[in-house]
Amino acid sequence: MPRDISTRILHSDRLAGIEHGATHKPLHIATGYGYDRTEDLVAVFQGEKSGYVYGRQGNPTTAALEAKVSIMEDAVGTVSFATGMSAICSTMIALLRGGDHVVASKYLFGNTASWFNTLQTLGCHVTFVDATDAKEVEQALQANTRMVFVETIANPRTQVADLAGIGQLCNERGIVYVVDNTLTTPALFQPKSVGATLVVHSLSKGICGHGNALGGSISDTGLFDWDQYANLLPAYRKGAPATWGLLQIRKKGLRDTGGTLSSEHGHRIAAGAETMGLRMERASANALALARWLERQPKVAKVHYPGLASHAQHERAGALFKAFGGLLSFETAEGLDPCDLLNRLQLVIKSSHLGDNRTLALPAARTIFWEMGEEQRQSMEIAESLIRVSVGIEATADLLEDFEQAFAKLQ
Repeated sequence: MPRDISTRILHSDRLAGIEHGATHKPLHIATGYGYDRTEDLVAVFQGEKSGYVYGRQGNPTTAALEAKVSIMEDAVGTVSFATGMSAICSTMIALLRGGDHVVASKYLFGNTASWFNTLQTLGCHVTFVDATDAKEVEQALQANTRMVFVETIANPRTQVADLAGIGQLCNERGIVYVVDNTLTTPALFQPKSVGATLVVHSLSKGICGHGNALGGSISDTGLFDWDQYANLLPAYRKGAPATWGLLQIRKKGLRDTGGTLSSEHGHRIAAGAETMGLRMERASANALALARWLERQPKVAKVHYPGLASHAQHERAGALFKAFGGLLSFETAEGLDPCDLLNRLQLVIKSSHLGDNRTLALPAARTIFWEMGEEQRQSMEIAESLIRVSVGIEATADLLEDFEQAFAKLQ
């Protein structure tokens, strides 16, 4: 098998063996799976033998995608879900118990922050900290801390967590370390390199890239000793210990909550993943060019992008990531309504999605962070004038020209 991730993704289906010599795993839409021998059905149900029993827990098409994601993250295995949020929620439902404590970055995607608020109503305790400093995480740890959750680059303010420092801390304490790698993608960064236990993806974003499928995943890097994790049930302590965590996530998370990735969307995501490296390279270059242009504009108060020398975690991002990603945000100057600027953009789409081939933008405080209220937005350093831009793969000149004409039309 080739070493380069892009090459391995392109050929993973074919080299694993596909009927009729196809280059892509075909679309499997069956709900049920039958066996000639009842004993084989029992063995698959009990995890003694590989196979499929019911579509809710996956099928050959989504399994092929999971194999691709495992290659991307150098993981021992992956479980796919209907969305990234389903992956996060199902994993925590599977691995946490009432009374457990979680430390999470206070700089989180709005829906993830909302989930943590819900998790607290279910009996778990959550402490939000400034994850750009591992010392803040260390001070928040308690005797019952089971998990630490961070994002590689925060959405939308682009803070970069102290990923290596937190990884070392979790390894020393035997704590499950969950890293959301959605904004960087494996093309730019592998969380395994900083000691992550589990890697989260919203597959709908950079891995798919085309804005035509929803999906999520959890990958296990194989670095955590699941034999020492108190919340694993006896039924799932079978086979290689490195697989125990994922087995419980698949059975108690995916199966019980029903957040199944459809075979149709899994097929689209798997095809989109083939160009991930090329797309992330182009989007990162476009984002850097746009960020540098915005930084020179008098009608822009601040620009947030890890590729800029002015970014607080610029050196850290440069050391960790192959490039700085396609997400940036900026604050308009005082007195300038961000909607006035957005309405003048002609090429850029006003949309809540990100990681798309097309450039998308929205006023963050009035949309994806509106529900949490002004006080919590301030604690997350989200200004009321903040505009989030998910930069696509258009020609750089066309993208800059659109922003130039929009700013020129402002009073």
